[in-house]
This record gives sequence, structure tokens and C-alpha cells, in this order.
Amino acid sequence: MENFVYQNPTKLIFGKGQLDKLSDEIKPYGKRVLIVYGGGSIKRNGVYDNVINELGKIGAEVFELSGVEPNPRITTVRKGVEICKNEAIEFLLAVGGGSTIDCTKAIAVGATTEADMWDVVTKKVKAESALPFGTVLTLAATGSEMNAGSVITNWETNEKHGWGSPFSFPRFSILDPVHTFSVPRDQTIYGIVDMMSHVLEHYFHQTPNTAIQDRWCEGILLTIIETAPKLLGQPDNYDYRSTVMLGGTLALNNMLNMGYQGDWATHNLEHAVSAVHDIPHGGGLAILFPNWMKHVLDEENAPRFKQLAIRVFGVDATGKSDKEVALEGIDRLSDFWSSIGAPSTLADYNIDESSIDVMAEKTVIARPEFGVYKRLNKQDSVEIFKASL
Repeated sequence: MENFVYQNPTKLIFGKGQLDKLSDEIKPYGKRVLIVYGGGSIKRNGVYDNVINELGKIGAEVFELSGVEPNPRITTVRKGVEICKNEAIEFLLAVGGGSTIDCTKAIAVGATTEADMWDVVTKKVKAESALPFGTVLTLAATGSEMNAGSVITNWETNEKHGWGSPFSFPRFSILDPVHTFSVPRDQTIYGIVDMMSHVLEHYFHQTPNTAIQDRWCEGILLTIIETAPKLLGQPDNYDYRSTVMLGGTLALNNMLNMGYQGDWATHNLEHAVSAVHDIPHGGGLAILFPNWMKHVLDEENAPRFKQLAIRVFGVDATGKSDKEVALEGIDRLSDFWSSIGAPSTLADYNIDESSIDVMAEKTVIARPEFGVYKRLNKQDSVEIFKASL
């Protein structure tokens, strides 16, 4: 492995009833609080009322930004920045899933700069500071509650980019699995695919001697695979929800990739698809990841795929070549995602060949090649998209 420094400043507050810690956590930062949330599910399930009650304990003056989209828009970020500047907001609180948290990160940074936040997202301007913010997580998926990353969409230009900065870590994140009981089945499925994809993005790299990290990745994948069908059968089971919720956090809090850099080509491919078609991120990943695997698999890198196939998917390697074992493992991953209800083709979202070229162009908008495990270009994107139809 490579030399590394690991630091994660986010305070993780996990478990049933932990929302009652919220008032004490916010108190040091001030009383002018902007709550950021999505479509209103937090009002239906009671989380909103509980948050407001906690803020009342410190006499907070509460402002709100609702309507954050599943693929959060830069236009929504700009609205939040304007509120922060006009109302002298002292602290932001994201109440929701990864999209809400990603949007809040962008608002927090944007509120402390005169630059347009899209220039920060596209790395034309460097983030220098941010307002403090925390999260109350209501959807297990992205891991945004314990990392500095954020993905923002510009619908005017059909671009979707990931970005991050040292200033965009939450100060704290409250994770009560009970808050995820009411998450719809399809969103639960997308979350499971998303967190597994994060682990897989880490897993495919070229750095030697990552035995510990490999086993961490494999252990999380095995546990999610074992738990997911049980959770979908009993969506209000606390133990299943808590296992999956913690899995989502660990999948992307930079612990698994200590000492190496993962691939992330599939996320780049999916961002291009959803920038054009606005599909659910987890759904896109379920379609694209197996096809990325088959596209990059060759005799040289087959042993890595073989290791995954044997250790995670239980493939019997007897009498088979490395590549044959690898392909069987890829098929088992695809079969698992299909078995829990994830989509398997772009046609499931009514996407056909007509938009392949424009999506492929989006994959190389930042640079002509992408991916770490195997470098890809626009033509590779075209071929993976065609295989995914």
C-alpha cells in the first residue's frame, strides 16, 4: 500500500433515540439555523417535528430550504447560499439522505465565498472555508454523512460533477435507524446498490499489498448481501436497518481506501447518464457496474475479479480459468441486484441508443480519460453504454 494520512473530523452519533443529542451538538455554533430537506417525507414520518423540538431547546431561530432534488441542482444550492447570506445563518442542518447532505455541503461552502458555487464544483475556484453544518440521516445509501464529497447537477448544461474540500465534512451526523423505517422499497434498494458500488469502486485498484483493506471491503459486501433480502422482507426491523445503515457509512468514509485510490469510472459513467436522463443514481449503478466489469476484464487483471468472485460470491474455481471464475462472479453480482429488484438495463428507464453519444461526451467533459483500475476514454463509454441497453 501507499503512505497515507487518515483523519475524519465528523462525529458519528449512531443509534435509537440519538436525535435528543441534537440541541447540545448545535449549541456551540449559534442559534440562526437553516434546515435543508427534500420533498417533505420528514414531515410525514415525524422527524421534522422532532428536529424542531430539539432546536427549540436552544431557542434557535429556524429558517428552511425544502425541495432538494434526488440529483441536487446547482439552482437549489444557489437558493440556499442566498438565504445564508441574507439571513446571517450560523449553522446548517441537513435532514434527509445523501442528496440533501450533498446540497447542504455546497451551500455551506458557497455561503462563505463570492464565487458562484458551480465554479467550485467544476474546480475553477478552490473552496477556502464553509459554514459549520451537521446532518440527521434518514436514508442509508451514499455515505455523505461522514465524508467531504458532494455531487451536484447543473440541469441547464446537463452536467453532473462530484467535488469535495477539507471544509465540507459535517461537524456531526446523527444516525437513528428508526428514521429509515419508512423509506420506500425502491429507495431502499437503490441505497443498497449505491453502498455496494462504493465498496466495489474501492476494491478495484492497482496498488499492491492491501490485504487488510480487501478483507474490510469483502466483509461489508458479504454482510450487506446477507442482510438486504431480510431487510426488504422486514423493512421495520431495527437490526437489519442498523446493519445496512452502518454499512453505507463505512463504505465511503475513507476508511476502506486507506493507502490506495479506487477506480470510480462507473460513477463517472452513471453521472453522465443521470445528468442527461435524471434517473436514480443507485438504479444507474446497478445497470452499469456489471457492464463496466465485463468491459475492463482481461487476462492480466482477472485475478482481482477472481478473488472477489470466490470470497464474496462463493464461486467454485475448480477446473475453471481465472477469467471464467471472474465472469461467473460478475453474473452473480448482477443476479443479486436483480433479485432484490434493481434494474438491469438502460431500457428499464426508457433510455435507448439515441442518447449514447451525448452521454459518452459527458464522461470526458473534465478530462479525456478516466478511471484508475483501467483507463477509459469516450469510445469505452460508448461501448459500455451500448452493452447496458
